[in-house]
Amino acid sequence: MDDIDLPLKDRTQAAELLAEKLSGLRGKHPLILAIPRGAVPIGRILADRLEGELDVVLVRKIPSAIDPELAVGAVDEMGNRELAPYFHRTRTSMEWVEVQTQEQLSLMRRRRASYGAARPPAEPEGRIVVIVDDGLATGSTMAAALRSVRARKPQRLIAAVPVAAPDSLDVIAPLADEIVYLAAPMNFMSVSRHYRAFPQVEEDEVLRLLTGR
Repeated sequence: MDDIDLPLKDRTQAAELLAEKLSGLRGKHPLILAIPRGAVPIGRILADRLEGELDVVLVRKIPSAIDPELAVGAVDEMGNRELAPYFHRTRTSMEWVEVQTQEQLSLMRRRRASYGAARPPAEPEGRIVVIVDDGLATGSTMAAALRSVRARKPQRLIAAVPVAAPDSLDVIAPLADEIVYLAAPMNFMSVSRHYRAFPQVEEDEVLRLLTGR
């Protein structure tokens, strides 16, 4: 059941509402791991409201060969791949997937070098970790992020999103200790359609938000 009316105003409203749902983490210094770039503004607000720490978890979607907006899977920065349950219905070859995987790994290496210039990556082991994205369409990217972070032994692993396709919640349910979301509309079309304002987040904004300047 949805808790709010859609569309959301913007990422700021989404973050404030998620912070309310996660308020029980205040005082426990949670680690907020945002999926760049769109989730970083949300992660900054969550970290501030919950008195936690903000960092990023690097995962990238693998686009379909037919439709670049359709994710057929995702890959984390260690090269671990998560293919969508419907992958074999997308007419996407494994050769295409391999090429896209290498391209996304190259991009993530550049981003990690850029984001880590001011500080080393945060360590999830033994901590309460919240992985946040600005929405779930297929769930593949969040699933890859959850698997990647789970391997680093957090105390508790929470997935937090403002809006999600119902099927995507089923995809990530076995991978998280808890899922916190605002709405899961049955008529889900795309993440952006559930926000009135959904501007692209640029790299310089990500760097500013990560450093808190």
